[in-house]
Amino acid sequence: MSSTEDACKLALTKIPGVGPVLARNLISYCGGVEEVFNTPLARLMKVPGIGKKTAESIRSSDFPEEAERELHEMRKAGVRFLFFLDEAYPYRLRHCHDSPLLLFYKGTADLNNPRSVAIVGTRNCSKYGEEICEYLVRELASVNPLIVSGMAYGIDISAHRAALRHGLDTVGVFAHGLDTVYPGSHFGTAQKMIQKGGLLSEFPFNTNPDRENFPQRNRVVAGMVDLVIVVETAEKGGATITADIALSYDREVFAVPGPLFSPVSRGCHVLISRNKAICVESVEQILKEMRWDLKEDAEDLKSRQMALFDGLESNEKKVIELLKKGPVAIDDLVERSGMDAGDLLSILLQLEFSGIVRALPGKMYKLSGY
Repeated sequence: MSSTEDACKLALTKIPGVGPVLARNLISYCGGVEEVFNTPLARLMKVPGIGKKTAESIRSSDFPEEAERELHEMRKAGVRFLFFLDEAYPYRLRHCHDSPLLLFYKGTADLNNPRSVAIVGTRNCSKYGEEICEYLVRELASVNPLIVSGMAYGIDISAHRAALRHGLDTVGVFAHGLDTVYPGSHFGTAQKMIQKGGLLSEFPFNTNPDRENFPQRNRVVAGMVDLVIVVETAEKGGATITADIALSYDREVFAVPGPLFSPVSRGCHVLISRNKAICVESVEQILKEMRWDLKEDAEDLKSRQMALFDGLESNEKKVIELLKKGPVAIDDLVERSGMDAGDLLSILLQLEFSGIVRALPGKMYKLSGY
């Protein structure tokens, strides 16, 4: 096949009826991305979830050639192409079962910042909501998080602009292609974010901001962060959907209480009353909940860890070696270590008690201070 591997990756997203989960199945069963489009029809039909119609579509399509042209257009516009196995792909999102196969990115921010926070809420925010965004970002700046939101009117754009004012990287997740900015009035802010943050989407160029794209956008926002803070939202607002998705991904969810009779605070009050979100009392409280308030110097912590290392058992040392390159999901640790899941969890718990390992949202683990 003359098409590049990257074009085949993009082509996989264009096959009707093939979502991210099924696409990963195809790659696994066929032995690679390009191989998917070269696999015989009979073998394709043996892939779980692939019927005759989908298999014929894969074999007879010119999706790779179309994708090659699209990639050329995107690269000319300075858009990066992130495959779910790439190191630059958000690792938190990668471990969500329905994470996008591909992301398109234009910007400078590290999508794997050690601390990542989503601030979301209503398009019809109040002055109070804007002030809360400013307060949250200003006080969170001490731990230098990546601020993520959805570029919409109201709370989203308030969070992005507050991040820019306080020198924090901020990423806007689009529900359309990166060839346009929606709403158009946020174009100036988007250009600033490319220099101090970035713009991200799972949708290729020429994708319109259709209604059905926004829940998909919300899952990316929820999946790529450690916690979601809902500032203002109606009871059935889009931000409550983001909160529910975040909970399904084992992320922490916080909600800001508002005036008792305010319709745009109703959703926050419901999240809190149903124990779906922690009531925000202060940023200091958020930092404590996330264990981001620890003041121990990173080098001192590493020295203490190394002093403890000699007294550890071989399996404990094996786990530490696996964590030295960064956070790892529990399922990956089980696979890489070859240990029984129960034994591994016991070791992780002991290492956590010793201050060597930290548990992160989303069933992730990392070495403290790394």
